[in-house]
Amino acid sequence: MDENNVLLKVDNLVMHFPIKRGVFQRTVGFVHAVDGVSFEIHQGETLGLVGESGCGKSTTGRTILQLYKPTDGHVYFGETDLTKIKGEELRLLRRKMQMIFQDPYASLNPRMTVEEIVGEPLIVHNLAKGREVRDRVKDLLGLVGLNPAYVDRYPHEFSGGQRQRIGVARALSLNPDLIICDEPISALDVSIQAQVVNLLEDLQEQFNLTYLFIAHDLSMVRHISDRVAVMYLGVIMELAQRAEVYNHPLHPYTQALLSAVPIPDPVVEEKRQRIILTGDVPSPVNPPSGCRFRTRCPIAAEICAEKRPEFKEWVPGHFAACHFSAKFV
Repeated sequence: MDENNVLLKVDNLVMHFPIKRGVFQRTVGFVHAVDGVSFEIHQGETLGLVGESGCGKSTTGRTILQLYKPTDGHVYFGETDLTKIKGEELRLLRRKMQMIFQDPYASLNPRMTVEEIVGEPLIVHNLAKGREVRDRVKDLLGLVGLNPAYVDRYPHEFSGGQRQRIGVARALSLNPDLIICDEPISALDVSIQAQVVNLLEDLQEQFNLTYLFIAHDLSMVRHISDRVAVMYLGVIMELAQRAEVYNHPLHPYTQALLSAVPIPDPVVEEKRQRIILTGDVPSPVNPPSGCRFRTRCPIAAEICAEKRPEFKEWVPGHFAACHFSAKFV
């Protein structure tokens, strides 16, 4: 990992979805899916993005790739601001950015063969045709641990883990620099999850890939990530090196998340204090004022409702958005 070579920089990214009602489809409100997210990913690094369901992780990934046009903010891929380009310029840059989707059953077209699915990006970008496509697809299948003879099979003939490998092969077909992994293992059996994660790590080493790894399984994120960002209700609460986040969390939300992860040591597990969060996650249509987490935070005070905490660096490389993070440093 090159510390100085920033491949992707996300600057104050905002994505609000309009809520429309009535015959004339008037906008009556907005879903605040992503609300001012900033981070950067270095070449060859894996950044883990974690948080509970509905916090805006997947929307962040899709907005980075411009599958959704952001409401505000900037996404820099190298020197290029993706929010400022479109059409052919964006299409050409898309070769360098790919996505592995969450559901291996929904993300593969059931009417297309493996050759058509994995070879489609090559044809769309005019990188191969005819026999070249078939040969390249066979190479890619071998690369992800599938039999190259499977090129003429359809998705329904594969298991979930095999389908996800086909999804990985498709993402690799254009030799990208960045792959956004949108919960790529959450729909798979536990035994298969480890295989897919190991495959991603091997491919990263082989091709110097950069990953944004979106997940809610904290133990898996700990295994694969170099740095971890913790998200809650459209906002990043904490960002630091993997060991720092897991051993010295500076945000009450991160502490609560980590207290729910079981430790395979009965002595340590017995001494550990669980942090039980009360209440439900507020609606992203009408998020709380000030700190997003204050309605469930065990140490919330008056200032938390009045002022949104600054996302700042408390110790070198360790950022948190909490008025009271100094207590935990």
